[in-house]
Amino acid sequence: MKENNTFALIWDMDGTMVDTRKAHWLAWKQILSAEKYDLTWETFLKTFGQRNDTILRSLFGAGLSDAEVVRIGDAKEEAFREVLKGKGVKLLPGAGQIIDQAKTKGWPQVVVSSAPRKNINAILKALNLPDTFAALVCAEDVINGKPHPEGCLTASQKIGVSPSNCIVLEDAPAGLLAARNAGMACVGVLSTHDCLSNADRVVNTLEEITLTDLKALVHEHKAF
Repeated sequence: MKENNTFALIWDMDGTMVDTRKAHWLAWKQILSAEKYDLTWETFLKTFGQRNDTILRSLFGAGLSDAEVVRIGDAKEEAFREVLKGKGVKLLPGAGQIIDQAKTKGWPQVVVSSAPRKNINAILKALNLPDTFAALVCAEDVINGKPHPEGCLTASQKIGVSPSNCIVLEDAPAGLLAARNAGMACVGVLSTHDCLSNADRVVNTLEEITLTDLKALVHEHKAF
């Protein structure tokens, strides 16, 4: 591990760094319609940010085969990337500022997402940020999705920074619980969910915080 004064940011992607909710909604709606499943907006929001296997088995039952999970999930992700090509993607308010500040200060940054690597790479390419992050932890890299801490702990190991010096930026309750379970400080962004009770701090947008605030959260989290 690096020295104790090294801090790192662990970014969730969808709903925290970028606004891809509409693209995911359109992709899921299209693919599930072909499977004779009428997805509602409310159900979509409840599952947003989860792994495809978790989502699909919550919709079709725990007995859905691995082969069907892969088939439907792959079709959805391909549809998502097609939507992305047509509509593009942009950083959410304040995200670019935090990314730039962390880069200037030399803080390692990692993306930890339930999305497949192809999606993450496509988004980073669209944002012109392909080389900004020290590591990516995607769906293919872990066995257990959020709220399990595996993704966060894998990120910590990849960059050699202690979990206690990592700050997780998240918009979903499952991601914030993953941070808690990993022993990391966390900030909840109110972009997709109304209740983020596991966050050390809740903000409407990332415009409301600075690296100084994030460093303070680490010290508060350790003291607690």
